[in-house]
Amino acid sequence: MKLTKKSHACVRLEKDGRTLVLDPGAFTEEDAVLGADALLVTHEHPDHFDEGRLRAALDANPAAEIWTLRSVAGRLAAAFPGRVHTVGDGDAFTAAGFDVEVHGELHAVIHPDIPRVTNVGFLVDGAVFHPGDALTVPGRPVDTLLLPVMAPWNKISEVIDYVREVRPRRAYDIHDALLTDLARPIYDRQIGGLGGTDHRRLASGASAEL
Repeated sequence: MKLTKKSHACVRLEKDGRTLVLDPGAFTEEDAVLGADALLVTHEHPDHFDEGRLRAALDANPAAEIWTLRSVAGRLAAAFPGRVHTVGDGDAFTAAGFDVEVHGELHAVIHPDIPRVTNVGFLVDGAVFHPGDALTVPGRPVDTLLLPVMAPWNKISEVIDYVREVRPRRAYDIHDALLTDLARPIYDRQIGGLGGTDHRRLASGASAEL
């Protein structure tokens, strides 16, 4: 499987000539959805969900489909009947040849005064886990964790403890558009030194074979 990092929380996974795109939001390059056979969206916040880009992807490929939670599906389902699927914690499905499990229910707490929205994480082919905006532990071994390193809802000690709890073989940074280049070496050093796993970072557009 080939992993390509796009800006912020978006990644592209490619296998056997098929492409799965996760969380192409407003901070992500417009071409992130091009050629997508399937799209997964973890929740409704605009840095993960850009309605216009998803509509463009579905228009460009009449065979493309989306799997997401109800709050997002409700914005798209009427325009694309039969191609927008609502999923929740505990569900499993196959999308463009990828086997996907759904884990989690709620977005992490930003502040007690801000209502929590729903959020799901996706475990792809039993190997790659994208948690969205939550520190969800999938309850099974994970080879590659897509690690949300910097957000209004987390701090680095929580990120480190999350890596320790999930215990992946490797962790790649996501959710990093707000992290300045000045701070990146600090995050690399602390997560890499304390997380207990192989911590890696890809520039936007760079790829790795998993």
